[in-house]
Amino acid sequence: MPGTTDAKKESSIDDSAYTETYSRHLERRLRALETEKQILHAERSRLEKETQTLRTELEKLRQSPLITATVVEMLDDGRAVVKSSTGPNFVVHVASSISRNRLSPGMRVALNQRSFAVTQELPPPRDPMIRAMEIEVAPDVSYSDIGGLDKQLDDLKGTVELPLLKPELFEKVGIDPPRGVLLTGPPGTGKTLAARAVAHETTATFIRVIGSELVQKFIGEGARLVREVFLLAKDKAPAIIFIDELDAVGSHRLDVATSGDREVQRTLMQLLSELDGFASRGQVAVIGATNRPDILDPALLRPGRFDRIIDFPLPDDKGREKIFTIHTHGMNIESEFSYKPLLSLSDKMSGADIKAVCTEAGMFAISEDRGCVTQDDFFKAIKKIQERQQEKFPSNIYC
Repeated sequence: MPGTTDAKKESSIDDSAYTETYSRHLERRLRALETEKQILHAERSRLEKETQTLRTELEKLRQSPLITATVVEMLDDGRAVVKSSTGPNFVVHVASSISRNRLSPGMRVALNQRSFAVTQELPPPRDPMIRAMEIEVAPDVSYSDIGGLDKQLDDLKGTVELPLLKPELFEKVGIDPPRGVLLTGPPGTGKTLAARAVAHETTATFIRVIGSELVQKFIGEGARLVREVFLLAKDKAPAIIFIDELDAVGSHRLDVATSGDREVQRTLMQLLSELDGFASRGQVAVIGATNRPDILDPALLRPGRFDRIIDFPLPDDKGREKIFTIHTHGMNIESEFSYKPLLSLSDKMSGADIKAVCTEAGMFAISEDRGCVTQDDFFKAIKKIQERQQEKFPSNIYC
């Protein structure tokens, strides 16, 4: 019958629509479950890694502590004689994981607490004071920031930079590179500034030492510091050791001296040994700086220790003009400004003095609430610096 047929058709259409809707629902549900499965798998992997890390950490915490010792001697049968940090010497076995050829007298090792067997190689101890001497970040001073010292900088480059950058040239010619360079001159003439520029321009490790830091109150401590400074430089070669205020530790040795003087002399003798000792320094350059070369010990100045002596004099007119240009580069100066009147007034001034003049001129402008520095500010600044020098050095002689 027609009505029955139409009802069946409608029922069939409804069933088909329901089946299609339900199928799409199941597909969406399946995709959601697959996504959830992937998330759970990722979470499981993360938890497994975290569990493994915790187990490894727990194993480390369960391990017994090791004893530090120093190798005294290697025996023919493969065993080693070590001096324990607790005091006595032991004849111990060496773990198979350690190459016996790598162990040598004086090396620091770790011992198992029960069997006293050598289980690890340890790095040599480093004094925190020595590690602090290494310059991690290169100074922001380049050769272009130094005025009036073109000849001195050329000598410094040829003596320090060239052996580090092109050692093959010295091998080809068949000569040993200069072992050290000494910078001399009045205070403020740019000795330390030049060393900072070398640290900026080279990729070598730069180690800065103040001469007074090597003077210690306990016997042997100064010599130990000198030895460790050079060991650090050899480990991180190519390296440059800059010893500022060298006269603090390198002055003349006296026949009659106090106990403090004798300790300084011991430190000096260690320094002499490191500068030109039995063992080669390798790619380690030494730069010394002092404003009192007249009081240095003759043994320190002989060839083989400080082969080059570079004098940093007070700048001439051309040098002072360049120094003024460098230090006024970022200053807001009036358009009518001229350097020429300043050159005659700043005669016998060092580079540090000229920098102080520029700073004082800026301060005069600030004190008067001006944003521009005038020529007159520089005149007043030069007069103020000269008066300050006369108060400190009435005889106008630099020490």
